[in-house]
This record gives sequence, C-alpha cells and structure tokens, in this order.
Amino acid sequence: MFALDGVAGLGRKVAESLGVTPAEHEMRLFEDGEYKVRPLDHVDGCDVYLLDSLRGTGGESVHDRLFRLLVLAGAVRDGGAARITIVAPYLCYARKDRRTKLHDPLTLRYVATLFEAVGTDVMMVLDVHNPAAFENAFRCRTVPLTAAGLFAPLVRSVAGQALCVVSPDPGGVKRAELFRQRLEALCGQPVAKGFVDKRRSAGVLTGDLFAGDAKGATALIIDDLISTGHTMVRAAEAVRKAGAHHVTALASHGLFNLAALSVLADPAIDRLMVTDSVLLPPLPDALRAKTEVVSCAGLIAEAIRRLDTRSCLQELLAL
Repeated sequence: MFALDGVAGLGRKVAESLGVTPAEHEMRLFEDGEYKVRPLDHVDGCDVYLLDSLRGTGGESVHDRLFRLLVLAGAVRDGGAARITIVAPYLCYARKDRRTKLHDPLTLRYVATLFEAVGTDVMMVLDVHNPAAFENAFRCRTVPLTAAGLFAPLVRSVAGQALCVVSPDPGGVKRAELFRQRLEALCGQPVAKGFVDKRRSAGVLTGDLFAGDAKGATALIIDDLISTGHTMVRAAEAVRKAGAHHVTALASHGLFNLAALSVLADPAIDRLMVTDSVLLPPLPDALRAKTEVVSCAGLIAEAIRRLDTRSCLQELLAL
C-alpha cells in the first residue's frame, strides 16, 4: 500500500489497522512544474493499493494530485503489479456527473477514463456524491464505501431523544434514508425523516421548504460533503423553523473552503461531525469547539482487507 504525501497521516492509520508498513515511493517536482513519481518497493505480481484524497490543499491544486496519482498508477502497472486499486476517499470532479446545461462536460466520466487508461482495476471511494453515477462512469470494478457506520455509533449518545434524519436537498434522500435505517437499528427506536428543498442556479442557492417531522427532535442533517457550508446552514435554519431543538450536521468530507469557516459557525448548527478523508484547514475557535472528526482509516483498512481476501464488501457499501 502506497500513501501519497498529502494523506501520509491517514495512510499511517490505514497501514496500522492492516498491520503493514506503507510502501516507499519517490516524488520529485521539477523546476518547470512537471512531476516524477515512482514506487521504490517491489510491486511485480503484487496487489497494489494507492491511497490519495483528490482535493487541492497546501498550495497544491487538485490537478497536481490527480496527475501524480495517475503517474504512480501507471508506473506500478509497468512494474508488473497484478492488480491496482485506487483508494481515493474524496474523488475530485465526482459532483460533475451529469449535464445541466447545453454542451456541459461529463467530467466524472473523463476522470474515470484517465484512471482506466493507466490500468486501474478497482476504484474505491468514500461517500461519492452520486454512487449510481460513479458506478456508471467507471468500467472497472467500483467500491463506493459509506461513512454511515462511522457516524451512527457516535450519535447513539442522543438515543432516547426524538430523532429526525434530514437530507439537506432532494438528491441526498437515499443517503439519508440508509443512515436513518442504520441509526434506527442501533438505537432501537423509531427515527423520523425529512428533507429540505434546494435549487442551485448560477451558483445561487434558493429554497428552504422542509418536509418531515422535526418538531421537538434532535435533527441529524447528513450530506456527502461540506464546501461553502451554505447548504448545511440553510437546512439547519429550515429544521429549526420546523421545531427541532438541536441540530447536528454530518458530512463525510469537510472540504471547508475559506467562506465555510465563518458560515459554519452559525448558531443554527449545534454540532458538526466530519471524517478525516481530507485534511481540515485551521478552524476558528467557535467552529473548532463544535466540530468532531472521526477517522475513516479503519473502514478503508477493512475494505482493503476484504478485497485482498476476496471477502464480501456488502455491509461497507453505500448501496
């Protein structure tokens, strides 16, 4: 298993869970901006796992990280690897999975073509934006993991209270329902559901209609990612108006762009939970005080273990 530099910390946790040592690789940046990436460990005949989260951070663009991962995959294939699994907890361009305007690009499909061109056999992600579109974009085997099992035990602390699982937009209803079912089984009590209407045009969000039963409940708003934070805050305000007395926001990927650091401090959200799928930026005190980070390393390690032993992955998948 190779973990690229941007996810070295997550890679160490995954390796520790697997009882292995991360493999060594060389990465060089040349003066003209070109990269050289190669494995330093033996890969001939091996099942190889390449871990990187494809989000630009620390002055590196998402395209830098995507290209480096593609180059390493190609070098590993040329080195004789028997099977290559890309582990990209956060997959770039996954949100651009359909055309919304004339001649729009299907960028997710183009990214899939790049990974397949360098010999990828398996593509593993965590809570991709649209699992069905992700699976349709790739012709190789896909493993869409879900963080629902990571969040559910942590929110059992509210068991016994009235609970309502909320999708912040109509497109996330299936994700929210899968989480609601898992939470209901863990808590041993009925859990209500709801969703908030949302429309986006030219980057502008509209719609705050809430459908569901949140009166007197702890509302758990679940989404795949938080970027600007506006979607979560609008949803939190909508369920507050519907009578929720406490709001917890859950997201697998805390992208947290600069604006989000102030937006998410809004008192409409009492508690915020994300995974370590991407590196979080430094958080201001008001946001850090209500943010909890749960590691996805154990989930990724278990998925790798099951792939390696050809075991069933069903309970880990977002299906």
